[in-house]
Amino acid sequence: MGEILVEVATDVAFGHGVPAQLGISGDALNVAAAASAAGARVGLLSVLTDDDLGQAIAARIAELGISTRLVKFRTGQQGVYLVHSDPEGQREFSYARSGSVGSSLGPDDVDPAVFAAAGAVVAGGIACAISESSRAAVLKAAALARRFVFDPNFRPSLTSVEDATAALLQLAPRSYLVTPSFPGETSALLGTSTAGEAAAKLLGLGAANVAVTCGAEGIQLEGEGLDSTWIDSVPAPAVVDQTGAGDAFVGTMTARLVLGDPLPVAARYGAAAASLVVGGKGGTGFIPSFEQTSAHAAGAVKGELTSHA
Repeated sequence: MGEILVEVATDVAFGHGVPAQLGISGDALNVAAAASAAGARVGLLSVLTDDDLGQAIAARIAELGISTRLVKFRTGQQGVYLVHSDPEGQREFSYARSGSVGSSLGPDDVDPAVFAAAGAVVAGGIACAISESSRAAVLKAAALARRFVFDPNFRPSLTSVEDATAALLQLAPRSYLVTPSFPGETSALLGTSTAGEAAAKLLGLGAANVAVTCGAEGIQLEGEGLDSTWIDSVPAPAVVDQTGAGDAFVGTMTARLVLGDPLPVAARYGAAAASLVVGGKGGTGFIPSFEQTSAHAAGAVKGELTSHA
């Protein structure tokens, strides 16, 4: 659940006459697309404009294998962001989302029967930050879900450290899985200096499981019935655009958990999906199939075993 955005991507700095590629992205869509590709049945709760643009976005949602039954259509302005990616995949963003139709998401949009029946519900800090009503919707969903997955997804340009921390502290006790990033989010929101400390603090707050993503290094896992576990990152075959990599990790991991994979296995698949996604342009420019993800994960493990032999 969350906001969907129109994506305008360029390979050079923004300017008049610069060629651009239009796409559809946003953390909620990226997560949903990854979960669908990983084998889960996925629905997406979001609000789109009640015009041709909204219908075009809905068509893209369906194209990605995501149900549109939960999508709402209202009069308003569709959120947009511009992104410039350099040859190393680093990004520069500019957003036009204040008062977007997506921010009108509210608790009345959360169907109790649907959210209580879902294998998992995923929401992030962005949905908490875009409006008070959207944050209330996330809180309602967390209270209903049998497995609530929360990605803090802290964006300093969108919300304050204080508000983002408050959301995390409020939602961690209701979460089956929390996926903060180290060191940026863990130091800012939790005041911790290591991934292990961050995981321990979130478990102490009541989170059932924690996956601390440590960029190109890997993932620190802690949780119920699980010894402290480190998952190495999976090297990316190509880096074109890092947009959506973290979302691919969250979506893939959540899907595989719902489908019965143990936490370390699900995290490994998530890492593999994230390293493939960066080979495409845009948040949903390349969504690997589960066959591609599992083969990539298996190949990386084989390579590690060979290198350590």
